[in-house]
Amino acid sequence: MAETSEKKKRRMAEKREADTKKQKNPTLTTSKWPLIKPKQNIQITHLKDTDLFTVQNFFTSAESKAFIKAAESIGFVHQGSLGPTKGEAYRDNDRISVNDPVLAETIWESGLHKLFSDIKIRGKVAVGLNPNIRFYRYKVGQRFGRHIDESADLDEGKRTHYTLLIYLSGGLKPNAKTDLSSPKDPSSDPLVGGETVFYGSRNAVVAEVAPTEGMALLHIHGAKCMLHEARNVAKGVKYVFRSDVAFA
Repeated sequence: MAETSEKKKRRMAEKREADTKKQKNPTLTTSKWPLIKPKQNIQITHLKDTDLFTVQNFFTSAESKAFIKAAESIGFVHQGSLGPTKGEAYRDNDRISVNDPVLAETIWESGLHKLFSDIKIRGKVAVGLNPNIRFYRYKVGQRFGRHIDESADLDEGKRTHYTLLIYLSGGLKPNAKTDLSSPKDPSSDPLVGGETVFYGSRNAVVAEVAPTEGMALLHIHGAKCMLHEARNVAKGVKYVFRSDVAFA
């Protein structure tokens, strides 16, 4: 009986450890994600002759909301840092990380690949998205201080050179109306704040991008990455889909 009891305790401990690891680094099957429609007539906006560009309505409103629902069903984990005094960027937000090559390929083939057909870096061409998909959630008062995004080496000789951010929530679009009868849920409020701001020499603001639901923002990272930050959220909840464009 004592041996059986010890085995049971070990099984329970192993299960708790596995559950903890799953929560910290969850994986979600593609069947849980929204269906992504192919994007037609994609139009990009370059920002001030930089390696920054945006794509309006890359995700539909329905797709954006479905990703938020899926991410919330997994459960966010808070991310923080010690701040500049410890040599780190200040960070206060919630995060999820999933590894899903199929989702990455689906989004890449839905239209992103067209945007990079003429972009080469050191003779390399864009081949797809990093399968490490991250979701960020910023509530009121949360932000991500000034930092740069590093390049990452992937398998098969691939290396990331561009950051992809897709805003899943944002401020009101022109002529949009609010539903005053809706319950007072902070996530339903139009987003105020949370801009992504890029800095050049002498800390001059080069570009300031206000989150808009479904809009994609792409910027070069690694050695040529501009210092940037995610400003404080003043109202609502900011949700972001994050991946990286890989070259080979």
